Amino acid sequence: MELWKKYKILILLIGKFFFTYLILTLLYSWYLNLYLTDLKIADPFTGWVSDSVGYLMRLVGFDAENHQIEGEAFRRFYLDGFYCSRVNEGCNAISVMIIFVSFVVAFGKKFMPTFLYILLGLVLLHITNLFRISLLNYIFTYHPQYEKFSHDILFPLIIYGMVIILWLIWVRYFLINTKDDEI
Repeated sequence: MELWKKYKILILLIGKFFFTYLILTLLYSWYLNLYLTDLKIADPFTGWVSDSVGYLMRLVGFDAENHQIEGEAFRRFYLDGFYCSRVNEGCNAISVMIIFVSFVVAFGKKFMPTFLYILLGLVLLHITNLFRISLLNYIFTYHPQYEKFSHDILFPLIIYGMVIILWLIWVRYFLINTKDDEI
């Protein structure tokens, strides 16, 4: 019992994080299974991400398009007529968003600020991800010598860096500056 009193807050934070993470991951796995295993096509969110990247790249002057080929669980992305990438479920950043949401929920105190911050964070992560994929497609097409470094190191740093920045803002401005010490 003494151990519980001593570590109650830490245990509750970890419990909230893992519970949220587990529920969201199970829901996401169920969603993915329907499309990737049963239908053997890219899921709708991944399709939306791929379509959005195409729109963004066309907006700045590139000839960009993507196609769903039946039986492929990804979208083929073409830039200026060159097949440059596959946009699959790993590209849609939902797994990263699940980690972000789990952390914010774990440290959330009041429903409305937590909910609004999650919404804002998800929008910022989505926009960051669209720019990340757009830049990767540009590099794959015009600077293939940087392909591996960009895909495996630089661009994961961008999306995870955004998560860390959002977490730091959450802790600094929404948790430390509050008078309510309950979790």
